Amino acid sequence: MPTREDIVLLAAYNASMNRKLYDAAARLPEPEIAADRKAFFGSLLGTLNHIISGDTIWLRRFMAHPAAFRSLEAMHGMPVASGLTHQFGADLPSLLAIRTRLDEIITALAAEISTADLAQSLDYRNSRGPHRKHFGSLLLHFFNHQTHHRGQASTLLSQAGIDIGVTDLLELISD
Repeated sequence: MPTREDIVLLAAYNASMNRKLYDAAARLPEPEIAADRKAFFGSLLGTLNHIISGDTIWLRRFMAHPAAFRSLEAMHGMPVASGLTHQFGADLPSLLAIRTRLDEIITALAAEISTADLAQSLDYRNSRGPHRKHFGSLLLHFFNHQTHHRGQASTLLSQAGIDIGVTDLLELISD
């Protein structure tokens, strides 16, 4: 089971990497951001939209946690994903605004979570039906999903000649 400190670290890493990713993407001309690069979600823009889709879907599921996290109340004002390919924006500035707000919510959630919260189970539903899973493990999946797709986005940027810089979690781990 992850510790509360692990979740806080992963939230900080998430926000830091998203800033680096969007800063790097902003160095590309707009048509290049939306260009089909034959990636799983087509373009860099499609990949960034997917990460936001996954985040909003999971954060809404996390709203059902028995702890009723106050930080997730902000999700009521956020757009709802219709699926994993939902388009939250057709350009980088639109996505950046949503991404920044989501990262604020995720950081606040991480700060609010207790050890007892991590140990509880969470009931949720997806396209395959109802599920009940360990909340701490679901949070690990949540952060791993982001990392996986940021890796894809980083590869697309690298192929376009843009270096995102150091992406290692190790850079945020203190002594």
